[in-house]
Amino acid sequence: MTTDAPWQRAARGAGLLAPDGSIAATIFAEMSALATRTGAINLGQGFPDEDGPAEVLDAARAAISAGVNQYPPGRGMPVLREAVAAHQKRFYGLDVDPETEVLVTAGATEALAATILALVDVGDEVVTFEPFYDSYGAMISLARGVHRTVQLRAPDFQPDLDELRAAVSDRTRLILINTPHNPTGSVFGPEVLQLIVELAHRHDAIIVTDEVYEHLVFEQRHVPIATLPGARERTITISSGGKTFSTTGWKIGWITAPAELVTAVLAVKQFLTYVNGAPFQPAIAVGLGLPDAFFDTAARTLRAKRDLLSSGLTDAGFSVSLPQAGYFVVADAAPLGHPDAVALCRALPELAGVVGVPITAFVHEQRRAEYASLVRFAYCKQTAVIERAVDQLARLRT
Repeated sequence: MTTDAPWQRAARGAGLLAPDGSIAATIFAEMSALATRTGAINLGQGFPDEDGPAEVLDAARAAISAGVNQYPPGRGMPVLREAVAAHQKRFYGLDVDPETEVLVTAGATEALAATILALVDVGDEVVTFEPFYDSYGAMISLARGVHRTVQLRAPDFQPDLDELRAAVSDRTRLILINTPHNPTGSVFGPEVLQLIVELAHRHDAIIVTDEVYEHLVFEQRHVPIATLPGARERTITISSGGKTFSTTGWKIGWITAPAELVTAVLAVKQFLTYVNGAPFQPAIAVGLGLPDAFFDTAARTLRAKRDLLSSGLTDAGFSVSLPQAGYFVVADAAPLGHPDAVALCRALPELAGVVGVPITAFVHEQRRAEYASLVRFAYCKQTAVIERAVDQLARLRT
């Protein structure tokens, strides 16, 4: 009898294990390579193509020049931990102790990895929503947990409350939520958040919430689940500076949680990256302290780009689910006569000079048929780039 090695479990959880047992390339890597090879506009990967605020970039340069280039403290530099705590109080009214309730991580991805590895034992169940960010499945598999999902269905991508109740049980260790949601751009309503808190109490589960798009919400203000009654004491909140400040390559993230949960995550995190990004930590601290006008403008600007791309996709013949937040819009290619989004995405560079990513990359294999015609496009790009993409996508109607 053979047993998967840890790397095989992680690869299987991420859907990367080929039939011969080798690591298959992700669809993200494939599509980006296709964009490079063909010169197509890359609307597949979710990274901005312009720099963030000058104050943040200048602060990083100043830190480097001042010699902030060695290992920072294991929990993160005090200036950033204090800025995170002040941010939580300023925007959400949450009181967080920067000494014991904040941990700086190598982006949100490491925060998620350390949290899952710290808190999930063999056979523990982790509930996520599906489609899901690909690292969720990989880390749950690596921890030897059991991945349960609650589907989000087009066009609004909101969970069915009865299905959510059925997914959570006494075997559930973590309820992992992502709102604002990647890849769909949905924002969970108050009734969903309240039910998650109720289920966490009923089944003694911990809530882990991925909120990296917290400042990129278009129709309303972000509501962290930790602000709900009864949630704070059992919630690990994860965020990062990459999306808000267009610094995705810096990989500066953090968790806020009760002290005992932070300590548990730190016990694992210290053996992953140990520490990271010394000169970028004070720079992100500067970003978190920027005036409200910056955050309002960032969301308003991105909303205009969402509208531009969504309108262009609709004109090209896609059926579009208008996102409420984030970097991405989901478009259904079935009305165009393309029921297979994977095949379409591989052909799009030739058909329209544009690259997208099929939503099936974010779901379990047994669910792929239900999402087969859906494509994710990124609008976190320069307006001129989106305009050019829209013009080229119009070829699909001819």
